[in-house]
Amino acid sequence: MAGGGEGNSWIKKLVGGGAVVGGAMLGHAVLPGWLHALALGLGGLAVVFGSCEAMIKSVEGVGRRLGWNSFVAGTMGGLASNVPELVMLGFVLAAAPRVGFIVTCLTLHIGALVLGVYSGFLPKDTTGHARLPEPLVKINTDLFAAAAGVFLGVGLVMIMLRAFSAGDHGGEGLGVVDLTVIGVALLLVQVVATIELVRRFSGPGDGKDEGKTDGDDAGGPAPGWGAIAGYGVIGLVASVVGGHAVGDFADVLVESLAARGYAEMVGALLLAAFASAGAFAMIITSHSRKMYDVALAAAAGQVSQVPFVVLPVAMILMAVLATMGIIPTAASGAVLPIDLETTSVVVLAFPPMLMLWKSIKDDGAVNTLETAAMVCVFGIVVFLLAVHG
Repeated sequence: MAGGGEGNSWIKKLVGGGAVVGGAMLGHAVLPGWLHALALGLGGLAVVFGSCEAMIKSVEGVGRRLGWNSFVAGTMGGLASNVPELVMLGFVLAAAPRVGFIVTCLTLHIGALVLGVYSGFLPKDTTGHARLPEPLVKINTDLFAAAAGVFLGVGLVMIMLRAFSAGDHGGEGLGVVDLTVIGVALLLVQVVATIELVRRFSGPGDGKDEGKTDGDDAGGPAPGWGAIAGYGVIGLVASVVGGHAVGDFADVLVESLAARGYAEMVGALLLAAFASAGAFAMIITSHSRKMYDVALAAAAGQVSQVPFVVLPVAMILMAVLATMGIIPTAASGAVLPIDLETTSVVVLAFPPMLMLWKSIKDDGAVNTLETAAMVCVFGIVVFLLAVHG
C-alpha cells in the first residue's frame, strides 16, 4: 500500500489547525463569540483531517506488515476514527444523557445518507455497476441486517412499555440493567464481526483492490512497527483534540439555533454530523487519493459501527454514569426516558438498515437507481426527524 497522506500535508494540517485551535482557546476572553467558535470549528476540522491521514499511514503500514488488503486495513482505520466521536459523545452524555443518546442514533442516519451519496461517486463498470468488496457484501450486510432487527425490536418494545406503562420502570424508560445488557450484547457482535473479517477476508486477494493507487511503492520496504505505532498515536491524540474543538463549535451552534427557536432535533442532527467528522475526513481523504476500498470501508463502517460500537459504548457509559450518580435517574430508576424523540430515532433506523442490506446483498454492487433510492429513503427519514421528530 501507499503511504498515507500526500507528502507532509498531514503535518501542515495538524500544525496549522492546532495553532488555530490553541489561539482560539488562549484568546477566548478577548475574541468575539462568533470568531472564537469559528476558529474552533475550522481549526478542529483541519486537525481531524490531518489525524485521519496519520491514521491512514498507520493502518496501511499494519496492512503491509500483516498482508491485509486495503478494505480490511481501512475498516481498522474506521474503528480508530470513532475516537473523536466517542470523546465528544462522552461530554454530551455527562451533561445531557438523553440528548447524547439521540445524537448517537442520529449519527447512523447521517452515516447512511453519506454512504448512499458516496455510492454515486464510485467508479462503475461498463454495465453501470460499482462492484463492492467481498467483505463489505458478506460481513457488513450481515451487520446491517442485525442492526435492523435490533432497532426494530428495541423500538417496538419501547413503544409497548410506554403505551402500557409496563416494565420495572413503569414505562418511563430503560434502566441500568437494560442499557448494560443491550450494550454488551451489541459490542460482542462487533468483536465477532472483526474477528471474522480478519480471519476470512484479510488476504490480498480477498478485497476489491481495483482503482487503488498503491502500486507505486508496493515493492518498497514496509514501515517498522515503531513508525506504525507513532502514526497511530499521533492520529488518535490529534483526533481527540480536533474532535473536542469541533464538539465545542457544534455546542455553540446548537445553542444559537435553540435560542432562535429551532427544534431540538435540528440541533441534535448538527451535533451528529459534527461528531462524524472523523469518518467523513477518512472518506474524503481516501477517495481523493483513489483509495476506494479504504473510503468504502470508512463509509460502510460509519453505518455498521454506530449500532455495534458507538451506541453500545454510549449505553454502557450511561449505565455507569447513572450508577455513580453523575447523571440523574427518574424516581422509577429509569435512565433513558422513553419519549417521542428517543423512540423515533430508534424505530426509524430500521428502514435505512433494511435498504442498505437489500441494495448491497442482492448482487454485490450498486447502480445509479440504487443510489437514488438510498438517498431518497435516507433523506426523507432525516428530513422527517428534523421537522417532526
